[in-house]
Amino acid sequence: MFLKLFLYKSECSYAGKAGKTTILYKLKLGEIVTTIPTIGFNVETVEYKNICFTVWDVGGQDKIRPLWRHYFQNTQGLIFVVDSNDRERAQEAAEELQKILQEDELRDAVLLVFANKQDLPNAMPISEMTDKLSLQALRSRTWYVQATCATQGTGLYEGLDWLSEQLSKH
Repeated sequence: MFLKLFLYKSECSYAGKAGKTTILYKLKLGEIVTTIPTIGFNVETVEYKNICFTVWDVGGQDKIRPLWRHYFQNTQGLIFVVDSNDRERAQEAAEELQKILQEDELRDAVLLVFANKQDLPNAMPISEMTDKLSLQALRSRTWYVQATCATQGTGLYEGLDWLSEQLSKH
C-alpha cells in the first residue's frame, strides 16, 4: 500500500526547530542526521509495516507557503510537528494548524500531531498540548496526539502505528 503524507511543522515553533526534518530522517534511516532549516522541501519514501509512506517535508517559510497546495493534493494524512517545550508560541502553532486544516485538499486527511521534545523538563503534557491546539473542536476530523522525542526516536513508530490503522479504514 502506498500512502501520501504531508509532514509539517509550525515554522514559528522554537525558531523553526520543532524537529520535523529530524523525524523524517529518523524514520527513513533510523539515525539522527545533522539538519539545516528546510528551504523548499524534502521528499522521502518511508516503509513501515508493509506500507510505503511518501512523506513530503515542506519548509514553513512565508515565501513558499502559497506553493503548499500543490503538495496537498491526494494527501491522506497530515503529521503536524510541534515543539512541546515552547509554550510561548503554542498559540501561533494552533493558528497555523487551523489554517492548514481549512485547505480543501486536506478535508479528508487524518491528523497526527507529534508533540516533540517530550524529553525536555518543561515540555507540555499531551493534555495541555491538546488544549493549546484546540483539537477538541475538530469534531469531523480523526486526530491523535503522540508524545515524541525525535532525537531518541521515542513515540515515532507508535504514531505511525496509529496513522497506519486509521488510513487502512479509509
